[in-house]
Amino acid sequence: MSLRPPSIPSREAAHHLDIRGNGAVKTNHSLRIIAHQPGRMFTQCFAPRDLERLRSHGHEIILTPSDDPGILARTWRENAASLDLALTGWDSPPITDAMLDAAPGLRAIVHAAGSVKPFIPGSIWQRGIRLASCSDALGVGVAETTLGMIICGLKGFFPCVEVTRSGGWQREFLSLPGFHPRELFDVTIGIIGASRVGRHLIRLLKSFEARVLVADPHLDYEEAASLGIECVDLDELVAQSDVVTLHAPALESTRGMLGARHFRAMKDGAIFINTARGMIVDEEALTAELVTGRIWAILDVTSPEPPPAHHPFRSLGNVILTPHIAGALTNGTQRMGRSAIEQILEFARGETMHGEITADRLAQLA
Repeated sequence: MSLRPPSIPSREAAHHLDIRGNGAVKTNHSLRIIAHQPGRMFTQCFAPRDLERLRSHGHEIILTPSDDPGILARTWRENAASLDLALTGWDSPPITDAMLDAAPGLRAIVHAAGSVKPFIPGSIWQRGIRLASCSDALGVGVAETTLGMIICGLKGFFPCVEVTRSGGWQREFLSLPGFHPRELFDVTIGIIGASRVGRHLIRLLKSFEARVLVADPHLDYEEAASLGIECVDLDELVAQSDVVTLHAPALESTRGMLGARHFRAMKDGAIFINTARGMIVDEEALTAELVTGRIWAILDVTSPEPPPAHHPFRSLGNVILTPHIAGALTNGTQRMGRSAIEQILEFARGETMHGEITADRLAQLA
């Protein structure tokens, strides 16, 4: 039987993928797993080659090829009593206390995406249910995209395109007012937030001859030294950096964290990159500074999304606006699926899942 679920929305029956394989011995550690996720998202996230890794361990995945939330709920009800683990992800309906009441044997939830808060009730901790996410896998793609933005931003790919489209060439590009094209060499990169994305970016930047500053209240100087970066406060970071890139979590405590004084303190010609969330930025203050033409911005996220049709972010020549593409979009979602499979296998072996989240840790996450 193919491991790829049929993506036929009109089909309502749940499919049981018993992936023990011919001749494999089912052990006491086999798990009954429900994919509480629309069929199209399951297909997008989980490659057959990764599902195949579960075959010899006797684990069974129950999925619904429909995207209908009502049908997903019915599949849960019909199988809840025998479930060991639940898989969730983007577009999953939230798991409720009533659903958990019906699944007394559920021991873990693995979220094949980043933020888990919208999908699970707080009672999981009292129930002894373990929780894991694939935010680390998601963060790899965001960090790689951010690195690309840093290189393209410093080099001036974006204004360069406008120059060549209008008939100009290198001389006209190098004489652009308010912009100085540079290599990713002997410059200072300021990273706001030593999050999973921030730490992936730190590792990527080790390949370049650049000074890296990080501002994060949870990062101490000893750990910063072990990462090969400098730990500074936010005001110092924005004032010294040629590129400021935001990777803090979207929490009420970080809402509007970057304001007018931070953007005013940035160097002339510096670049601000946001691949985190728009709500962390006072966007009116950012717009006011951008209007002066003194700094540049590459924005993948805004608040709200999308921004209004006539928002200055869409028309200012020193702003590059991308439509929230830094995270996983197409084949990148399979990196999260692979991470979820690995964590199921870790759980089955009695190990700590590499993306496991504790109750106290959850409060610090978006």
